[in-house]
Amino acid sequence: MNALLDDLRWRGLIAHSTDPDALAAHLDAGPVKFYVGFDPTAQSVHTGNLVQLLLAKRLQDAGHQPYMLVGGATGLIGDPKESGERIMNSVETVAGWVERIRGQVERFVSFDGPNAATMVNNYDWTAEMSVLDFLRDVGKHFPVNRMLARDVVARRLESGISYTEFSYVLLQSMDFRELFRRHGVTLQTGGSDQWGNLTAGVELIRRSDQGRVHAMATPLLTKADGTKFGKTEAGTVWLDGSLTSPYAFHQFFLNAEDAKVIDYLKVFSFRSREEIEDLERATAETPHLRVAQRALADDVTDLVHGAAEREAAVAAAAALFGRGRLDELAPEVLDGVLREVGAPTVTDQLTVVDAMALSGVVDSKGAARRAITEGGAYLNNEKVTDPDLVLTPDRLIHGRFAVLRRGRRTVGGIVAG
Repeated sequence: MNALLDDLRWRGLIAHSTDPDALAAHLDAGPVKFYVGFDPTAQSVHTGNLVQLLLAKRLQDAGHQPYMLVGGATGLIGDPKESGERIMNSVETVAGWVERIRGQVERFVSFDGPNAATMVNNYDWTAEMSVLDFLRDVGKHFPVNRMLARDVVARRLESGISYTEFSYVLLQSMDFRELFRRHGVTLQTGGSDQWGNLTAGVELIRRSDQGRVHAMATPLLTKADGTKFGKTEAGTVWLDGSLTSPYAFHQFFLNAEDAKVIDYLKVFSFRSREEIEDLERATAETPHLRVAQRALADDVTDLVHGAAEREAAVAAAAALFGRGRLDELAPEVLDGVLREVGAPTVTDQLTVVDAMALSGVVDSKGAARRAITEGGAYLNNEKVTDPDLVLTPDRLIHGRFAVLRRGRRTVGGIVAG
């Protein structure tokens, strides 16, 4: 059996594949040209996409050649969602998102060496194609009864699905065929929710070109309660640092559940099996030390944002709870931290009592005064003794930020506007 596939199975990265034995033989005979696609239906990719990005890196590290597709055409349509019809974004909006996502995707694979990655955009071969050519050359290979049987389509039939979204599978299948014809791509990867689209592309190539290609899908990651991984109360965890700060990103992975952290390490970390098994034992024996969570958060933040941002996130977390100097944190780091804790922006100078109540570290001004009297209130990690203290600019970090804490764990803040 192929060593790469063995490792991917151990990491829980294979939910489905076409003919496992044939795929293993194909990879052994490699190098294989493969592709994975990302639709610009938002301005950033997210943690779900990160599974595919890191799978592409693993395949490239094993000697195979990636084609990273950003869907300038398919992003104008959008894969059908179970919840209902997608909003159509403008051509200009999608084009802007294409460029942003290209920049994010490019960071995870190498564009040098014998198996250098190639970036492609399906708008290049879709935009000039006529409707008649599309229907004659692609549509004729798709039996409608099989399209209707696709899970997401079947679930949408009662509530309604447009012909536009219904036809998405044809566009993605055509992408596989175009890359097969133009570049000799013979493997497509994606999430298990894309399995119908992946196999449709395999079938189109078989029907129209008599070619044999392969598909492989990763499972969708979940939390211990079965809900989707990559969501927080604040929403989606994005890879774009302006949407999810490196601090918030690091904290998200640091808060991984004991029951799932080893699964996440296998997927998101490039640590060896031996290292991960050691972390699994440590988690079982001393779960309170959270060594696996720290390893996970550090590894993933290094991959997405770089070691410097990870070090800043760790320093920020320590400083936030009184174990470091807040004034040594860069303004952008503090801004990200305070956004994460929901700090309001204010234009007036407040007393520390007003600021504590407004920031939510206490329920009321009376509670703020009691915390100060009892010695449990802190401003920028300094104990507060005067409830009438005014937060003038000279008392704010970088002239803008106030970090407020009650006791050891309740943290908030304000940002001067």
